[in-house]
Amino acid sequence: MQSLENLVTLLETTAVVSTIFQYLSGALICRKYIAKKSTGDSSGFPFICGFLSCSYWVHYGMLSNEHSVVLVNCVGVTLFLIYTLIYYVFTVNKNAYVKLFLFVLTALFGIVFYINTIPEPAQAQNFMGIVCLIVTVTFFAAPLANLLHVIRVKNSESMPFPLIVMSFLVSVQWLIYGIIISDTFIQLPNFLGCVLSLVQLGLFVCYPPKSFSGQGYKLVDQSVVF
Repeated sequence: MQSLENLVTLLETTAVVSTIFQYLSGALICRKYIAKKSTGDSSGFPFICGFLSCSYWVHYGMLSNEHSVVLVNCVGVTLFLIYTLIYYVFTVNKNAYVKLFLFVLTALFGIVFYINTIPEPAQAQNFMGIVCLIVTVTFFAAPLANLLHVIRVKNSESMPFPLIVMSFLVSVQWLIYGIIISDTFIQLPNFLGCVLSLVQLGLFVCYPPKSFSGQGYKLVDQSVVF
């Protein structure tokens, strides 16, 4: 029993730390925005979606009394909000970006308000878990679209190899943690994250990058799976 508790503590610590490092990849993107004083043709949707996803996971962690989930996603909310603000400063499509962010805030507060009307804590937790699962899975859209591009051009240089490896390691840790604590809502998205990361890594073998001078390392298009 003691060894299991030690394993859970170790997984919590390593998963939280590695996830925060994964979130910090957004700082590399924002540094490019600041240096160029422009966001170019990149999308700011992942930042807003990350903010929404982490916000929902904070509430799920509070409902399920999982302090590690609350902690890591509080950090995520803060970082993604900063990234969102930086993107707003340097994008030329400010009106569209503000509308998107307001829509996300409406969705966030709407779900939180509804959760507070559910009398049964277990029912509220399950509903919040489903919402978190749906939002997290939407993160898979960007890398899935990129997979089709890689297969079409037979070149994996547009995929961020270090971040994919990090995503795989993070997903594995949270998957094991979810299995140990028997939490399906933590298990499922991270299982899918593991599969997606393995598929992407497999493409590096099938279609080795010809160079890293093209679209390589477009980190903003890589999903963050919690």
